[in-house]
Amino acid sequence: MTALIDLSLLRSSPSVSPFSIPHHQHPPRFRKPFKLRCSLAEGPTISSSKIDGGESSIADCVIVGGGISGLCIAQALATKHRDVASNVIVTEARDRVGGNITTVERDGYLWEEGPNSFQPSDPILTMAVDSGLKDDLVLGDPNAPRFVLWEGKLRPVPSKPTDLPFFDLMSIAGKLRAGFGAIGIRPPPPGYEESVEEFVRRNLGAEVFERFIEPFCSGVYAGDPSKLSMKAAFGRVWKLEEIGGSIIGGTFKTIQERNKTPKPPRDPRLPKPKGQTVGSFRKGLTMLPEAIANSLGSNVKLSWKLSSITKLGNGGYNLTFETPEGMVSLQSRSVVMTIPSHVASNLLHPLSAAAADALSQFYYPPVASVTVSYPKEAIRKECLIDGELKGFGQLHPRSQGIETLGTIYSSSLFPNRAPSGRVLLLNYIGGATNTGILSKTEGELVEAVDRDLRKMLINPNAKDPLVLGVRVWPKAIPQFLVGHLDLLDTARMALRDSGFHGLFLGGNYVSGVALGRCVEGAYEVATEVKEFLSQYAYK
Repeated sequence: MTALIDLSLLRSSPSVSPFSIPHHQHPPRFRKPFKLRCSLAEGPTISSSKIDGGESSIADCVIVGGGISGLCIAQALATKHRDVASNVIVTEARDRVGGNITTVERDGYLWEEGPNSFQPSDPILTMAVDSGLKDDLVLGDPNAPRFVLWEGKLRPVPSKPTDLPFFDLMSIAGKLRAGFGAIGIRPPPPGYEESVEEFVRRNLGAEVFERFIEPFCSGVYAGDPSKLSMKAAFGRVWKLEEIGGSIIGGTFKTIQERNKTPKPPRDPRLPKPKGQTVGSFRKGLTMLPEAIANSLGSNVKLSWKLSSITKLGNGGYNLTFETPEGMVSLQSRSVVMTIPSHVASNLLHPLSAAAADALSQFYYPPVASVTVSYPKEAIRKECLIDGELKGFGQLHPRSQGIETLGTIYSSSLFPNRAPSGRVLLLNYIGGATNTGILSKTEGELVEAVDRDLRKMLINPNAKDPLVLGVRVWPKAIPQFLVGHLDLLDTARMALRDSGFHGLFLGGNYVSGVALGRCVEGAYEVATEVKEFLSQYAYK
């Protein structure tokens, strides 16, 4: 799921990677080089050339999980750190790559059933260019409005500071309260980890929380902002108050610090997005994982399910997989687990019960994506701009009596997503505050979405929608609840203190749930793997 409201104006510099190994805790050096092993439980041993396309020693890194995080880590190692990680293997339990990225094309429609788009930051643009997808990038209109439902009306969200005095989503009193709070005229921090709701109400007031941030949390996390951690879920905004005494103060201080350190030259290969826009690819998001997998070739192993992982005496790891050919074992100098935390918990329990217990506590609520199409004339006239449905989409605060979390105007956002004369709408429903969707049928989910849309976007007497897809994700998005970072630190420290150096945790519960953050996190993990292999692996 992708955010409909952009907080990039409040962002500070990227956070420090959480995978650093303290320099005073040196893992053991590898005693001697040894050959990559990949053997069947029965039958002949498979040679290393069949694993990585060349006669190589023990694998430098095995990445468990072929979702976007795992693939991007492998791609980052291949493009930036090949000198120390020339032999990287990605294993995926499913029969396809991409994880929850799911693009479907049928009958003239193209739609997403998982994440919908990404913010075109330099890391994800770099990943796309390195994967050969520069010409396939598509960017949305930076002027496309975003809407929030409030008191029965879809109201535009300000897209730039100059819009703030004129939009009608907030009262004058609410705007003044937000302004004073942003400059520091508000209660001081309480001295404990605040929820998103506590932080925003204290800093910016009730109206900003109820009309912006609460629906934004639904759009990004499908979460409950009274339980989400501000520090963990929106750490860059949280840090502004810490470093500058207020949100505005922190913003100015961040800008000053950036100006003191000249940026390195931007990669000239990268396109230059205009304004606050979002991106995808000509044939949907699935093009990115498929392109990376194609570039990695036979080093991506599909339908390989990890059954166990053990530490070897020489400092490496042995991983045993269930595969279509039988049980297969691999040996590797380092391992990155990018699978969901609850899956990693089960696999790591024999190594560290403390790490497994911490990982088991992360919560993933269910979310359903419901994709429907209406004829253009079904859209209410008051929702059209120049006779067209324009915009990114809309969010629905929980207080407004709407079950659907939000709706993305897919056919307005990117080209060639629906036949002429049709409107394609991607709707998300469920989340932490509505886990009951698991007991509903697909028909009931469609009825709920259609009923909601007719209250503000679709004419009440319009014909039934064309239903294209209903996808229920029982464990959809990890919730960065209060205490999330402590649990993550506990898991990492438990692995480190037990001597499992070179075993890294990755994925969206570590880096962040947005697609762009998964890619940024992949580069961070790749750097940590490179540093580990450079310092401690046998040369």
